Amino acid sequence: MDVFEFALKMELDGKAYYEKLAAETSIPGFKVIFNRLAEDEQKHYDTVMAISQGTDVSMADTTVLDGAKNVFQEVIGDEQLLGGMKENLQAYEHAKDIEAESIKLYEELAAKETNPQIAALLRRIAEEEKKHYNIMENLHDFALRPKYYLEWREFSNLGQL
Repeated sequence: MDVFEFALKMELDGKAYYEKLAAETSIPGFKVIFNRLAEDEQKHYDTVMAISQGTDVSMADTTVLDGAKNVFQEVIGDEQLLGGMKENLQAYEHAKDIEAESIKLYEELAAKETNPQIAALLRRIAEEEKKHYNIMENLHDFALRPKYYLEWREFSNLGQL
């Protein structure tokens, strides 16, 4: 399996995993986040496929962060939803691992790429994967310590008064 085939498989695996998380969650906002993550993985798959075939390549910006902060606000204080999140800690950790592997792969591919436009596109995919990683890390931390998140949020808003 060449490196592009591996990248394509990783993107499809990531998409399937996020679709699974979306189907399993009872939190509507998280369903939106997971579906957007799956859409991004499909977009990355399409981009890598185009690169591997030597066709013109472009990629739209990610939309996954749109509204993600509001999702956390919706869940704060809802003990039933918070309990469901704690049950998914391993799923969030697994998603973080997938994203970390993707980041490493795309950074390595970009470093080896001789075409500056392709290298820039690979670095851009790596940056999007970093955003995905950060979202999953926040979901994990929020599920693990919602009280801390709430306290931090209240403290951080003091400077805005």
